[in-house]
Amino acid sequence: MTSKLGLAIIIVISLFFGFFVSPLGEKSFSWVPPFRLGLDLLGGAHLEYQGDLTQLAEGQSAGDAMEGVRDVIERRVNLFGVSEPVVQIEGSDRLIVELAGITDIQQAIDLIGLTPFLEFKELSDETASASFISTGLTGKNLKRSEVTFDSTTGRPQIALTLDDEGTKLFAEITKRNIGKPVAIFLDEQPISIPTVQTEIPDGKAVITGMFTPQQAKELANRLNAGALPVPIEKISQQTVGASLGAESLNKSLSAGLYALFLVALFMIAFYRLPGLAAVLALLSYSAIVLTIYKLFPVTLSLSGIAGFILSLGIAVDANVLIFSRMREEIKAGRTLPQAVNEGFRRAWYSIRDSHVTTILGAVVLYMFTTSIVKGFALTLGIGVVVSLFSSIVVTRAFMNRTTGPWFASKSWLF
Repeated sequence: MTSKLGLAIIIVISLFFGFFVSPLGEKSFSWVPPFRLGLDLLGGAHLEYQGDLTQLAEGQSAGDAMEGVRDVIERRVNLFGVSEPVVQIEGSDRLIVELAGITDIQQAIDLIGLTPFLEFKELSDETASASFISTGLTGKNLKRSEVTFDSTTGRPQIALTLDDEGTKLFAEITKRNIGKPVAIFLDEQPISIPTVQTEIPDGKAVITGMFTPQQAKELANRLNAGALPVPIEKISQQTVGASLGAESLNKSLSAGLYALFLVALFMIAFYRLPGLAAVLALLSYSAIVLTIYKLFPVTLSLSGIAGFILSLGIAVDANVLIFSRMREEIKAGRTLPQAVNEGFRRAWYSIRDSHVTTILGAVVLYMFTTSIVKGFALTLGIGVVVSLFSSIVVTRAFMNRTTGPWFASKSWLF
């Protein structure tokens, strides 16, 4: 591949990526996705919960219990319709929930805080007592619930399907209570007290009552969301308004543009023509990185944008190393093509080592820190990887077009 063809391909791809990440691209084509914005830019809620691990079931570990809590909360948030929620465990007993872009934060908090406790109870053996006792069959044995309608009355009801353990328990319960009531309690309140007519061995149960269709749907959703393995308590809440998020986004974009402008000004003033080549490579680099952010997609937060801006500086640093080597070669009496080749060859090892160590640092940050730092680490890591390609391939493609006789006679450009 000739240097002209390679440069042409880079320019065409960069222009396409630039259009892809621009607002014009989103407006022109419906298939171009928008950037995914984080909580601090879009607005929403950051919630922190603490799990009560003091009363774990026998054989249950704290890690398994918190994993179970996270799974249940994720299902509840999905039922609420939050787009791309963040639900993650922090430490041994903390749960972080980030809900970006929600309009009714209190409703989401109420949904997350629900602890629906479904329990089947039977009459006490004491004939003088009308109280119920637990059978051991609870919501943890529920496999699925759905809204159905009574074929006779047409009223909505909730059909329950139990898991294998629940099916066995329910068969034993109904067998010993034929002709007697078995009550279904939700959150310690009886919601249905049917009388057992026959043994039910297939794990099917029905909750009846004076439900409206909406009430039946909400109850089925609550039951499907599941009961928490351990109780949780909200210990922290931070709310970011949509207007504050928009202001943060505008300030972040302005900071990025200022950084790009100042870097471009410095590079052109100090390195002249190579500096201009570096600026063009930097524009190509920015288009590639932002395209990756859209396609993955990467959730952009304030910390993530900070990682991107820092990666711009690292991309420029690689070019600085190359151009410094080139100047040394030119002063040593080498021709311009030789100086360009030697500059890239001799700078490669320093560029490689510095980029690899930064990537390793980003990986460690991403693996062992909280969500806020993870965003910084991810955007920084992606930026540094692309920077390695940009500085060696893109910048070189531009520089190779400046090694002809006309440029060689204009030493002041270098």
